[in-house]
Amino acid sequence: MYGLKPVPFKPIHYPSDSFVAFGVYAVLASSANPDSVDFARRSAFFCNIHLDVRWRLFLKLRLSLLRGATGFAPILAISAIAQQAPPSDFVVKNATVMTASHGTIQHGAVWVHNGKIAGVGESVDAPASAVVVDATGKWLTPGIIDPHSHSALDSDVNEATSPVTPSMMMIDAFDNRDKALYQALAGGVTTELLLHGSANMIGGQAVVIKNKFGLSRDAMIFPNAPRSIKFASGENPKRVYGSRNQLPSTRMGNFEVMRQSFENAKAYMASWDAYNAKVAKKDATAVAPKVDLKLEALADVLRGKLYVQIHCYRADEFLTEEAIAHEYGYKIRAFHHALEMYKVAGQIAPENTAIATFTDWWGYKDEAWDAIPWNAVMSMRKGVRVALKSDSNDHIRRLNSEAGKMVHYGGATEDEAIKMVTLNPAWIIGVDDRVGSIDVGKDADLVIWNVDPLSTYARAEKVYIDGDLFFDSAMLGLGTPHFNGAMHDGGGFGSDDSDGEGN
Repeated sequence: MYGLKPVPFKPIHYPSDSFVAFGVYAVLASSANPDSVDFARRSAFFCNIHLDVRWRLFLKLRLSLLRGATGFAPILAISAIAQQAPPSDFVVKNATVMTASHGTIQHGAVWVHNGKIAGVGESVDAPASAVVVDATGKWLTPGIIDPHSHSALDSDVNEATSPVTPSMMMIDAFDNRDKALYQALAGGVTTELLLHGSANMIGGQAVVIKNKFGLSRDAMIFPNAPRSIKFASGENPKRVYGSRNQLPSTRMGNFEVMRQSFENAKAYMASWDAYNAKVAKKDATAVAPKVDLKLEALADVLRGKLYVQIHCYRADEFLTEEAIAHEYGYKIRAFHHALEMYKVAGQIAPENTAIATFTDWWGYKDEAWDAIPWNAVMSMRKGVRVALKSDSNDHIRRLNSEAGKMVHYGGATEDEAIKMVTLNPAWIIGVDDRVGSIDVGKDADLVIWNVDPLSTYARAEKVYIDGDLFFDSAMLGLGTPHFNGAMHDGGGFGSDDSDGEGN
């Protein structure tokens, strides 16, 4: 069923079809500028050049056309039309609606009002003036959510100068014009948790974005999303610092560094508590302790103000991390990667700690030798909340088909599989009250797919965020109504490690 449907192949519009549209751009421009005819004649050369080269040439040539004033006037007019405000009401009708929370509705309808979902069912009570989007023969899902991404962070993903850097802010590394965001958007991804890397036992604080590619950096920040912090145990921190003959260089050192950090944070909190008590008593001898941003962040972990997201692979380390969390009184939101969770899922499930895992990555490092593709479903059957994630600028574009693998590896139902890339990752990030399912009152982050999204033939045709269309494969060029200008190429694999390992 998944990948075996007799569906005619349709080329994916990202990014190769962009070059066909690019030729159209040139022809349109030639109507005002005869010199561009020669460029249009030569545009076919894109078809025979390697994709990465085509992409870079495309961006350069597109920028040169944008600078071409009168010759590009028709395209600027098209762009202006595309960026008009979204309708206050529209209805997607006749779709197979996979809600992720209350099953699948055949021939369903979803009414969007002012960027929110206002109705879901076989029919909806939308106003007669609502714009109708006919999705006959197509599928509608919530936007895909990636709970472990490093998109648009370039080489700034790790502050590897110390094993404890909780005051680092990933928002300061976020490049909102990185092409990896566009690639994710074209794959139906509407929300991402952009995490610090895994060089440190206690890394920096994440940023949550809505993938409104083309808008300003601040406009892409998910409003009022909970704060998360990245921890990492195992091989990565011991390798990074051990190679420098520094602490930590072993697993013993890893956990000693973590415990000592929390002891320091407790002492810091106590000093502030003592100061505040003196102030409350109007004690003239009260002297405020020195503000320490690192200890402030660690204190917020102990206060429960930061969701703790932990890079961790081995079964024994899940148990150690939970024991330390109990010792210092904080909760772990999720283990990331978690390839050996199937071994101890019954012990972790009562902690209400989720996992964000790969489907079938195996053997790429020592900690991945015991990975099995049945891990996700086996852990889910033991009561663990399971999400799938990318940790890869390439992988992020096809999280929908990764979910489809879960039907094969372990027998997940379609509803369970789609939840692994929508509602469950939304919970890990702490935004499941606003996104992750098609329910009345939630943000209208929606994707229309050409076929069943769990199929390998599936591609996103339209992607809405807050009811606004941010990707449309039927549009000329890149299919991005809000983007213009040049994208940035951050390069790299988009993974945790500065040395390129995908984990």
